[in-house]
Amino acid sequence: MMTDPVADMLTRIRNAGRVRHAQTRCPASKLKTAIARVLSDEGFIGEVETEDAGAKPTLVLNLRYDGDGQLLLDGIRRVSKPGRRVYVGAAEVPKVRNGLGMAVLSTSKGVMCDRDARAQRLGGEVICEVW
Repeated sequence: MMTDPVADMLTRIRNAGRVRHAQTRCPASKLKTAIARVLSDEGFIGEVETEDAGAKPTLVLNLRYDGDGQLLLDGIRRVSKPGRRVYVGAAEVPKVRNGLGMAVLSTSKGVMCDRDARAQRLGGEVICEVW
């Protein structure tokens, strides 16, 4: 049994990028799909697809590389964990690497990046940081 499926997805992305895979797969859920869509919208990963082959849907994440073959995503870190949830108010939404990275938040309006949360003056649970 997996205790933190979001951390598993982030680790699969990190590991696939280190060995230069074109894509990675993980079990799909609504939260993981929403996080992957935010990462895709911000340009850290490529297209996100859901495959319904069999009883359990699978999330297919296409990775993006620059001209030198380096993954566009330098680092990814889980902030809020099952044993320690991290919540912030609208005024305390973190800036990752002085604005060069981003935080992914789960708010009352859905999963969004830190820039959108600040613009809408929303706080919530900080899921992860990406740079």
